[in-house]
Amino acid sequence: MSTKPPQDDLEGEEASAAPPLDVGRLGDLLGFHLRMANVAIYRDFAQTMEELGLTQKQLAVMELVAGNPGASQIDLANTLGTDRATMMALVNRLAARDFVERRPSAADRRRQELHLTMAGRTMLAEARQLIDAHEQRFTDLFSHDEMDGLLVALKRIYKRD
Repeated sequence: MSTKPPQDDLEGEEASAAPPLDVGRLGDLLGFHLRMANVAIYRDFAQTMEELGLTQKQLAVMELVAGNPGASQIDLANTLGTDRATMMALVNRLAARDFVERRPSAADRRRQELHLTMAGRTMLAEARQLIDAHEQRFTDLFSHDEMDGLLVALKRIYKRD
């Protein structure tokens, strides 16, 4: 008798042999299609970055720190729409890998400024090469005009006032 718990998802051949489900009303929902697109991009990203051990959020933090040396964790949290505790955990993980360092601000000693370390700059350069290939796999699905229109449309969703 097997002690393996039942699985919600079918794997391998079982999954490919199953007929596709009728998505019903989901097929008309913007959120459903955004979620499915996000899953496809996330899976490809995770596979692409597996060798470097970086997550999407960690890479976003590194990019923001690279572009904004001296930014604080609060600045990053506000930009990425995340809470302070989550941002602190992300920065802690990057600092533990010697990719990011905290420095006291000269203007306000209570403020901690974030900077990439040499190891962080090296890792970010490696990650950018992989990300370029990852992005290309998806942007190649669209013409230049379609890509511009898609980005404008997506920004309209999350930059609503």
